[in-house]
This record gives sequence, C-alpha cells and structure tokens, in this order.
Amino acid sequence: MTDAPVTAGLAHRGLAFLVDYLVIAAWLLLLVGVAIGLRSIAPDVTDAVFGDPLTAEATGFAVLTLPVILYFAILEAAPRGATLGKRRLGIRVLTRAGHPVSRLRALARTILKLLPWELTHAIIWRFAIEGSVSEALLDAGLVIVWVLIGANIVAALVDPERRTLYDRLSGTRVATDSRFPA
Repeated sequence: MTDAPVTAGLAHRGLAFLVDYLVIAAWLLLLVGVAIGLRSIAPDVTDAVFGDPLTAEATGFAVLTLPVILYFAILEAAPRGATLGKRRLGIRVLTRAGHPVSRLRALARTILKLLPWELTHAIIWRFAIEGSVSEALLDAGLVIVWVLIGANIVAALVDPERRTLYDRLSGTRVATDSRFPA
C-alpha cells in the first residue's frame, strides 16, 4: 500500500463540495437571521445598505463571498490541504507536482473557482434592485456564468488528473490523502 497521492475522482470531489456547501448554507442561514433581526430594529439601515445595487453587492461580498473565499483558501493552504468536505471524503488540494499549496495559490484557486458564483451575485443584485437591467445584458451575463461552469466540468472530464479549469490555471490538483478516511 502506498501513501502517494492518487487523483481524486469526480464523485468524491462533488460530495466534498456538497459537505462544504452545507457549511456555506449554515453561514447563509446565520446571515439571514441577522438580516431579519437588523431589519426589525433598524429598517432604515437595511434600506440604505440594500437599496443601491453597488452597496448591496459590496455588502453581500463582504459578509458572504469573502468569508467563503477565506474558508476555502485558508483550509486548502493549511497543512492538511483540505476543507471540511475534502477531509471527510479523504481528499486534498496539492500542486500539480504533489506538494502542499501556498496561501497565494490556494487564494487564486478559490477566486477562480468562485468567479461564476460571484458573477451571478452581481447580476442578481443589478436585476433585483434596479429592475432596469436589459434582458440582453442579463442573458449575456448568465451565459458567461454557464460557460465558465461548463468549461470547468468539461476540463475535469477530459483531463486524466480530473483537473478543472481553475485547477489548471492555479497549478493544482485534487488527490486522495491516506491520512483521512475515504
């Protein structure tokens, strides 16, 4: 039996992301609770923050996207190289050469990974608050999001190491880790 990292399968990666998404969903539920409480005691503040698309998007980034970016980047750059989901599924993020990733590489990987998610947020804030965003602009933005998601899926399906587009661009791969249960 070898301890050498072996490429993680797409099913393991997908399940690990679902576990991580439960962490994200718990954070989101906490934010919703705080927002409801804040709305009940200071409606003028919430109207001011969420009445303008740019302010709403910046606030959403600061309280939702940035903590999620930090969750992935910090844990994947840590000695274990894995988020809670990846640890649970026995996989970790490594450089292409099989070494632990640096903080900068983990941050770059995470930003590239979450780019479609953040673009979707930007589109939703513009559409939900302004309502005047043209359908053509809305459609073009969503097409870009889906092209990025599709490119990541296709890249993972055709690459022998199952690397997504964001893995390729950041020089990473996801592999098994004998220190964690599979």
